[in-house]
Amino acid sequence: LAPWIPVVGLEIHAQISSNSKLFSGSQVQFAAPPNSLVSFFDASLPGTLPVLNRRCVEAAVMTGLALNCSINKKSLFDRKHYFYADLPAGYQITQQRVPIAVNGSLSYSLYIDNKMSQMVTKTVRIKQIQLEQDSGKSLHDDARSQTLVDLNRAGVGLMEVVMEPDLCCGEEAAAAVRELQLILQTLGSSQAVMAEGQLRVDANVSVHHPGEPYGVRTEVKNINSIRFLAKAVDYEIQRQIEELENGGTVLNETRAFDSKLGCTVPMRDKEGKQDYRFMPEPNLPPLILYDAKSLPANMNHQQVINIDWIHERLPDLPSVKREKLVEQYGILPEHSFTLLNEDGLAEFFESVVKQTQMKPKKVIGWILNDLLSYLKQHSLTVKESPVSSFLLADLLKLLEKKEISSTAAKRVLAELWKGEGKTPLEIVKEQKLELLQDQKELEQICQAVIDGQQNE
Repeated sequence: LAPWIPVVGLEIHAQISSNSKLFSGSQVQFAAPPNSLVSFFDASLPGTLPVLNRRCVEAAVMTGLALNCSINKKSLFDRKHYFYADLPAGYQITQQRVPIAVNGSLSYSLYIDNKMSQMVTKTVRIKQIQLEQDSGKSLHDDARSQTLVDLNRAGVGLMEVVMEPDLCCGEEAAAAVRELQLILQTLGSSQAVMAEGQLRVDANVSVHHPGEPYGVRTEVKNINSIRFLAKAVDYEIQRQIEELENGGTVLNETRAFDSKLGCTVPMRDKEGKQDYRFMPEPNLPPLILYDAKSLPANMNHQQVINIDWIHERLPDLPSVKREKLVEQYGILPEHSFTLLNEDGLAEFFESVVKQTQMKPKKVIGWILNDLLSYLKQHSLTVKESPVSSFLLADLLKLLEKKEISSTAAKRVLAELWKGEGKTPLEIVKEQKLELLQDQKELEQICQAVIDGQQNE
């Protein structure tokens, strides 16, 4: 049989970093007491009207520009009539006809065969970015056979980033989403913390033979971890291939990823195309944006959004930061990826370099081989590290001045991990570690003894 070709497309929902919701003044706060952040509009009381949040529009424009999208100067809002148990209005305000941004691209890199020295850069097309409301949260109490609804999240602003089906495996999907997550965090348009539901991924997966049309796709909903995304996509590809090779058929259905079992499970089928009964949102006019050329002379700048003004204020994106790290410190490109992929690690590295005379290439070895290995082994973030950049810099100063050996430095670092508040020099004195000069003399004596025994 001809080989199977997997096709993967992603839909990413990113919660916008804003103090208030998309269409109401309710505060946005994670883990607030249930139903404590609900306005009359969020609860869909009769007569309440939506008021568009300027910050959410600016965040969407900024994200679109960073992803090389064309920004539509006129976009439209629509009602999507779909029953959400936790969305009181019975419809979601979204952008179905003309979204705020279209036709972009995202470049991402991944290792070939997990080899650090072999990297390849790929690109996935961005179909569109649209603004929409988040739904509330249903909490299922199986013991009492009831479902409780928390509306704190209902109405929070979302950016839905729709990618074209340009991916082919879980590793590519994970790499693309991680790069998008870094971009969102750099821009400040979303905190993108997946553990808090601020970034959720739906993966559309299908397989087909070369030269044939795309196969029937399944959708794996609400994946809240990059690691789980890679596993879910790869499992679903393999499941579909096995199903087809055994004479079965792939159903057009929605599935969920069970992280404990490591597999996808059916949620609901999609036998017929659901009619969401889209209609123009009657309570919101078209969203009009401007650039420097189209901005009217007498317009109040605080009442409009200028695309060019936002573009001029874009920060350095992760790809630019990596180039600067390589150029400034002479480190390998793959090391720059590791520094940026771990939250706070690049800042930690630069802080250590500034405080020591050691070459950055040597510092990076201690950062990646010792610090990062320890943190991953103990499931700690860089911010939770018991060894601060100041302590590691002090240790490397002793090593650079040849006051201690590399072996002794490893022993000092092992003591620093205990987090007892001691400095490297205090540990050296306490443990009476040999000075490097003494150790060299000892090595010379040992070598002389060995040479003497060989002569005999």
